[in-house]
Amino acid sequence: MSRNLIAILRGITPPEAVDVTAALLDAGIDKIEVPMNSPDPIDSIAAMVKSFEGVLIGAGTVLDMAQVEAVANVGGTLIVSPNCDVEVIKRTKDLGLQSWPGVFTPTEAFAALKAGADGLKLFPGSMAGPSGLQAMRAILPFGTQVYAVGGAGSENFDTWVNASADGFGIGSAIYKPGMSAADVGARAVDIVAAYDAAIA
Repeated sequence: MSRNLIAILRGITPPEAVDVTAALLDAGIDKIEVPMNSPDPIDSIAAMVKSFEGVLIGAGTVLDMAQVEAVANVGGTLIVSPNCDVEVIKRTKDLGLQSWPGVFTPTEAFAALKAGADGLKLFPGSMAGPSGLQAMRAILPFGTQVYAVGGAGSENFDTWVNASADGFGIGSAIYKPGMSAADVGARAVDIVAAYDAAIA
């Protein structure tokens, strides 16, 4: 079962990337992003891609086309941004990767979709809130995938799901620099259980 959860591993380093990814996969999370402001992010992504076939692995905090190309060159398949940059979205799609730009307004949402985004990252989710998503959903094209990121977690998955969130990006609740793979795995198990309960 592939869940609509993206693990955001901000600050992860190449030596720990494979073990942490294995722990996430064991817990049931198979979408993973390494933010570009992590140490040597491309090296981490390359190691993860090499070790795990068929897993959606890529980069977050992607701000320009050069970063998109770097991810594609090592086999990454996911590009997540904090903003809506049409050029980044188009380059991502030209290279055959999934594009999940950050949006906060209907204007940004429609610009992202027009550029070819696979889905939208509502960010920061804590500012928009479930009510903000619900209001925006009324005008989004049917079937638009929206993931809430920032302010969405185990304690409120159900509220967000009721407001029409399709999925979530989970950052510090699942990984912080220095955590062991076992700790990440334990957190991931709890998050998966909460997510499964919310969508049941």
